[in-house]
Amino acid sequence: MPSADLILAFLATAAIFAFIPGPAMLYAAAQTMARGRRSGFMAALGIHIGGYVHVVAAAAGLSFLFHAVPWLYTAVKLAGAAYLVWLGISMFRGRKQGDFDPSGMGQKSGRRAFVESVAVEVLNPKTAIFFMAFLPQFIDASATFPVWAQFLIFGILVNTMFTVADIVGVVLAGLLIGRLQRSSRAQRLMRRAGGAVLVGLGVHVALQRS
Repeated sequence: MPSADLILAFLATAAIFAFIPGPAMLYAAAQTMARGRRSGFMAALGIHIGGYVHVVAAAAGLSFLFHAVPWLYTAVKLAGAAYLVWLGISMFRGRKQGDFDPSGMGQKSGRRAFVESVAVEVLNPKTAIFFMAFLPQFIDASATFPVWAQFLIFGILVNTMFTVADIVGVVLAGLLIGRLQRSSRAQRLMRRAGGAVLVGLGVHVALQRS
């Protein structure tokens, strides 16, 4: 295994990245505002599961494809951006005033949030690039553990820390919902705010150069 100093440096750096509000945390919070706490937690779980696709890709070195084939990176990025925009617009148009249940919209809504979130994370090439750029800084080629195993271990730790941060975002958004749950107008505004966040994230992803 890498040295204790290297592991501590990795944990500290990963925690900083994880708890600075980013797209994943905003996405999970938006799902909570639009569909309720259950959907928010299922969204965080979906992002977590989707993240393992990138962890395995980093361990296998597949992320180098995005550097070797630039058009592939662009295609995946735009597909993910379009999906986010579509989800946001769906939240605007999906339900009428008074139909929204802020405590959660049942099993169907939770499953839908989970499936959507897995797709959003898998279609995010920046996650693959992040793992491929960040993890090698803490890989010890001279350690007894093979490099691919170190990639997997560190990737799992990073993915878990990001998920904890996403859950914090869901809890905070849930507290906001709890305060406003008796107002149908506020519920409608929260749903639209959640949709606006997703559309904004999609546009942001599409316009980013790399």
